Amino acid sequence: METRPQRLGLFGGSFDPIHAGHLLVAQAAREEMALDRLYFIPAAQSPFKPASVPASGPARLRLLRLALAGQTHCEIDEQELSRGGPSFSIDTVRDYGGKFPGAALFYLIGADHVPTLPAWREAAELAQRVEFIIITRPGQAPARLAAPFRGRELAGFPLGVSSSQIRDRVRRGLSISGLVPDRVAEAIRNSRLYL
Repeated sequence: METRPQRLGLFGGSFDPIHAGHLLVAQAAREEMALDRLYFIPAAQSPFKPASVPASGPARLRLLRLALAGQTHCEIDEQELSRGGPSFSIDTVRDYGGKFPGAALFYLIGADHVPTLPAWREAAELAQRVEFIIITRPGQAPARLAAPFRGRELAGFPLGVSSSQIRDRVRRGLSISGLVPDRVAEAIRNSRLYL
């Protein structure tokens, strides 16, 4: 009996905090791409946002664990936080290639990052190793991948919410109910995160 290669999704980001949009993207990616597993990979520091200082790794991991509790097809991978410094996707992709030889790797990317792909570290190797799954926000123009990158746009469940909007709402004392899972909202409130 012939078995198909394992299909793994890699979802990197700051997740500062994780929100309903991230969870809907994860669900859509698992369904549309028939993923066997989806890994949430919180970045230590985005090389494209060097001035941005995210909440601490432990704080973001706690929120991820709360949001993903009971999600049997999802895992959290702490490798980029453990490495520290700027998080380069190629390092993480190489790690997955070593751990899961023969697996098909799918890398989730926001449409706003697609034009920057040629500037990513070891871009040619990255293009060879993964298929990109493009996440488009409501009202955003479709993003086209330039050769040699390959992939497709996620149909998904478009939700116009961002982590920066949630942080801003928290700072302004506004409700984040429905924008993040209830347990995440409670943890943010109890730890006074983003104030």
